[in-house]
Amino acid sequence: MPKVTSAPLLLSIITILAAGWALSDFTIRAQQNANQMKPARPASASQVQPRAVNLQPSDELQKLITRTAHTVLDEWKERGLKDENLAITLIDLSDERAAFPTASFRGGEGIYPASVVKMFYLAATHRQLEDGELRDTPELRRALRDMIVDSSNDATHYILDALTKTSSGVELPESEIKDWADKRNRVNRYFSALGYTKINVNQKTYCEDIYGRDRIFRGANGENRNRLTTEATARLLAEIVMLRHVNAARSREMMELLKRDPYRTSGDADDQSRGFTGRALSGEAANSLNGGAGLPGVRLWSKAGWTSTTRHDAAYLELPNGRRFVLVTYTTNHANEKDIIPTVAREIIGYFTQGK
Repeated sequence: MPKVTSAPLLLSIITILAAGWALSDFTIRAQQNANQMKPARPASASQVQPRAVNLQPSDELQKLITRTAHTVLDEWKERGLKDENLAITLIDLSDERAAFPTASFRGGEGIYPASVVKMFYLAATHRQLEDGELRDTPELRRALRDMIVDSSNDATHYILDALTKTSSGVELPESEIKDWADKRNRVNRYFSALGYTKINVNQKTYCEDIYGRDRIFRGANGENRNRLTTEATARLLAEIVMLRHVNAARSREMMELLKRDPYRTSGDADDQSRGFTGRALSGEAANSLNGGAGLPGVRLWSKAGWTSTTRHDAAYLELPNGRRFVLVTYTTNHANEKDIIPTVAREIIGYFTQGK
């Protein structure tokens, strides 16, 4: 006669099996959620991960940056320029080494970056392209080029939508806006996983204002606006020019879009080649360099950003004497003062030109 399983024992078995199925389902869903939170990763070991540049605070460079900041603050003091309106970070990349010398003036302060944030969207795009999470199409390439070379806001809208699988539009119900916001924060998660701090890179750039779900996401008082520090900006640019962000090939592609010609003729005061750091390299602004002879032959890569209240530049320069460095300068509430950034640049160029 077959053995009969008692009802309590059968119930216990069923309960255990059900718990196992539930745990399995929970684990799968948890892993799916975790994967959504992770930055994009390469599909194979042959695809090199970003290698952060190691930075070492330098007393000598700190003296230079402090002196430069005070020179600018004193010169524009009568026009209301204060410490809180200026931030500078310098990284000396002249020699390959384990840690590169760096110094800052208010370099850890979060500041609205204007179009400088587009460099972060450029880097995130190449990460997703490398991972196969974005299709490499002519339209995507056109948008990348226009976003960086022409600083197009419309192109930036397209790129951020592609990166985060979101789109702008009318207001969403609370349950939907939470999911939309989680997706829009994907670029933030990418850079956070790489160790970037005190930054917020989840908003589109606009000439006027935003509406609907973007307006709600930004916050009534702009509390969720884009935010960067000059230190984070300088780090990313250094990783790109040292061919360490994503991989060497991707970094070279990014550098090609960031390349500027500071000696070309341009009547645009906001031209990225000659209107910011490049302004220090030619014309009357360069008279103080090289004993008054100016400084031809400097190579420049940069991404500028400007609004009615901000004027910023993130620049990488290679000098004829072999010195090379990243210099990031942010200014606030003095957007019409177009000589502040080139004045900072002249001080730093002068230092490196003298063979210090």
